[in-house]
Amino acid sequence: MLAHELAELYGVEPRALVQAVARNRKRFPVDFMFQLIWAEVERSRSQFVILNAVRGTNLKYRPYAFTEYGVAMLSSILRSERAIQVNIAIMRTFGRLRALLASHQELARKLAQLEQRYDSQFKVVFDAIRELMEPPQGQRRMIGFRAPSTKR
Repeated sequence: MLAHELAELYGVEPRALVQAVARNRKRFPVDFMFQLIWAEVERSRSQFVILNAVRGTNLKYRPYAFTEYGVAMLSSILRSERAIQVNIAIMRTFGRLRALLASHQELARKLAQLEQRYDSQFKVVFDAIRELMEPPQGQRRMIGFRAPSTKR
């Protein structure tokens, strides 16, 4: 998660969050927190138009990103009641996401076992299930409308 997003959740100014982290830098090794490179900043700005409105168009500093461990460590330096509650909610969300990913992998493993057992008898069924498990591929529908063509 980005520092400005966490600051909003915790109800503090982004610079206050970064200052608190800077005062406790030893608590945040590289697998807890890192600073985005400018290419990543530009990529995220092009993907999320909202960043331009929230952060302004001229960033002076590269944003910090926190891993799950970094988010957990923030609770030890931000000691407000809100920080504690937000941290609990974030950690539960990470846990649910991890469980969801594990269940998807478990389902794929079980499907492969069934496919080996029943081989060609149910090949069509297994192919259909695999297709449902994959994210949709294909052309995206255009949003909006097209101006009428001037050709006749």
